Amino acid sequence: MYLESNRMILRDFIMDDLNDLHEILGDAKVMMYMEPPYDKQKTADFLQSFCIERNPKGAFAAVLKDTGKVIGYVLFKPIDDPEIYEIGWIFNKSFWRNGYAFEICSKLISYSFYDRKLHKICTETIDEIKSVSLMKKLGMSLEGIQKKQIRSIDKSAWCDLYWYAILEEDYFPTA
Repeated sequence: MYLESNRMILRDFIMDDLNDLHEILGDAKVMMYMEPPYDKQKTADFLQSFCIERNPKGAFAAVLKDTGKVIGYVLFKPIDDPEIYEIGWIFNKSFWRNGYAFEICSKLISYSFYDRKLHKICTETIDEIKSVSLMKKLGMSLEGIQKKQIRSIDKSAWCDLYWYAILEEDYFPTA
């Protein structure tokens, strides 16, 4: 996959992305709602096995056009049906609140409905603040909340899991 937006490129990962990806996956604040931060070896193993070798690809590098720096990891893979995809994103905290995740994810959603003719794009989170607001901004709607579905990273509490999606018919509403 290769997509361009105004400021970014979405492309396949390469092993040279290890240090930039580790800045993301090795950061406790970035990983707060997912899993404990990765050490460098776990990042390298994940990059090789999931981001590079997996076929079909399910993970893509969000890269700044002007510097070539990988600032985000974007998950995009089919679930249950080849016309239903899951999308997810993790961005380097140094680049938060600059619209990068929205920019590249909206480009990917547009490409998916216009060019790939997908039926539905879904996502999930336990972060009901930042992630949910981006999901809504991307045009996604709440499909359900699984109450106390996932333990927090520190295992101290059960968290609700929010499931959002956008359908092709919602992306292309009829008059």
